[in-house]
Amino acid sequence: MATLKDVAKEAGLTVTTVSRVLNNRGYISDQAREKVAEAMKKLNYQPNELARSLHNKSSNTIGVIVPHIRHPYFAEMISNVEYFAQKAGYKIILCNSQGKDEKVLEYVDMCTRNRVAGLILFSAGVKTETFSSMDVPVITMERYIDSSTASIECDNIQGGELATEKLIQSGCKFLLHIGGWSDTPMPADHRGAGFRKVCDENHIPYPEVSTEVKQFDAMDYIELLEDALKKNPQIAGIFANSDVIAAQAIRVCSRLGIKVPEQMKVIGFDDSMVATVTTPQLTTIHQPVREMAEIAIQLLHNAVAGKTVAKRTLLPVHLVERETT
Repeated sequence: MATLKDVAKEAGLTVTTVSRVLNNRGYISDQAREKVAEAMKKLNYQPNELARSLHNKSSNTIGVIVPHIRHPYFAEMISNVEYFAQKAGYKIILCNSQGKDEKVLEYVDMCTRNRVAGLILFSAGVKTETFSSMDVPVITMERYIDSSTASIECDNIQGGELATEKLIQSGCKFLLHIGGWSDTPMPADHRGAGFRKVCDENHIPYPEVSTEVKQFDAMDYIELLEDALKKNPQIAGIFANSDVIAAQAIRVCSRLGIKVPEQMKVIGFDDSMVATVTTPQLTTIHQPVREMAEIAIQLLHNAVAGKTVAKRTLLPVHLVERETT
């Protein structure tokens, strides 16, 4: 069985350098990482993760807790987090809380017992005290809690404003906003705040419809949308809090004989793959998912190394116009 010394010899590096690569400690060049990876593969070397985590008091594993793994936004975010984590020398443990607070707590406990290097949290609803006593970095995504190490958000207010301004510029005189499902205040709620601000400034009437957890879990908003459009036939533009909701709004309009974009303009949020597979293709607010994932890993890595990190990071969004406006 190959040893650490064998890997070092094969890679042409010192044992100390190989150890630093495996434990992700200090500065390590990409070239050194590649040499070690190639040597490990050639020798079929398998590091003892348990022993290493006991020695270092943490592993090179990151716990990632999401409320939904089928939703396109979370699927894309998970993919990017895993990519940048691997690039930085980490593996991820993916935990799907299914929107249940008790499952978040179970996963936090499991990750802690497995000596993760840190947590990236997407789920809402758990009390901030849960994280105040943790001795590993906690990075929150689209959620801000005082006891976290750092939070990363997109500019949701800006997104709501951009979407609403576009609908009004497109000639809409009566708008609908649909979104929001958590009982816990979330940054995504600010999309509605941006929507209301622009509507009020332009004297545009609007109803707002809030979704429920069961609809979020099932990703089924058809009945809710159909009811809103039947009750408010004067609606000419829809701003939805996600591309999934917006895509179903297009479907409902088709079912009701409402032509998009001739009679109804629709704008989503996220700029996920869903936006390009609808007919017509969806105008949406681009959320910088890739950049958010990369920053999350950078902040966690720096925090693990004992460096000071920014408490709150806010990234801009922009409108991507396609065929629904």
